[in-house]
Amino acid sequence: MNISRITYREQIKTSDLAAIARIVKSSSFFSAAEIDLACELAGEKLADGKASSYQFLFGEDEGFVQGYTCFGLIPATAGSYDLYWIAVDNACRAQGLGKQLLKKTEDIIRSQRGEHIYAETSSRRQYQATQRFYESCGYLREAYLKDFYAAGDSKFIYSKSL
Repeated sequence: MNISRITYREQIKTSDLAAIARIVKSSSFFSAAEIDLACELAGEKLADGKASSYQFLFGEDEGFVQGYTCFGLIPATAGSYDLYWIAVDNACRAQGLGKQLLKKTEDIIRSQRGEHIYAETSSRRQYQATQRFYESCGYLREAYLKDFYAAGDSKFIYSKSL
């Protein structure tokens, strides 16, 4: 993958369901239920169109989706957004695509008058690189919810003011 050849699009396509499943599976981090959830959010966006609160950004190299984000305005807030998913195909990790996707997602949120973005991740050892990624992108660890996902698997919540 050559990061300079990546193009970005916000419009979701039916073919993105398979791309999302492939990308999320490639990390080997996520359970079958989590993979299903990632696909479910995309399916809702496809079904509901603009009525869906989920937004997507896809990074492609010659039409092949290499990574994506899913985000949305948090209901009943005045400019706070959740970053539901950011994932890059395992073969493309550590090449800058994740940072580019996150920066472009932040730009979209700013353009919608968003002021804050929140991301959550697991405390498990395999997620240390994810934690470092958020921190290197200017996110602050705001909360620690002990044993949130399961015993020994706590939740970290990161935030960034835009």
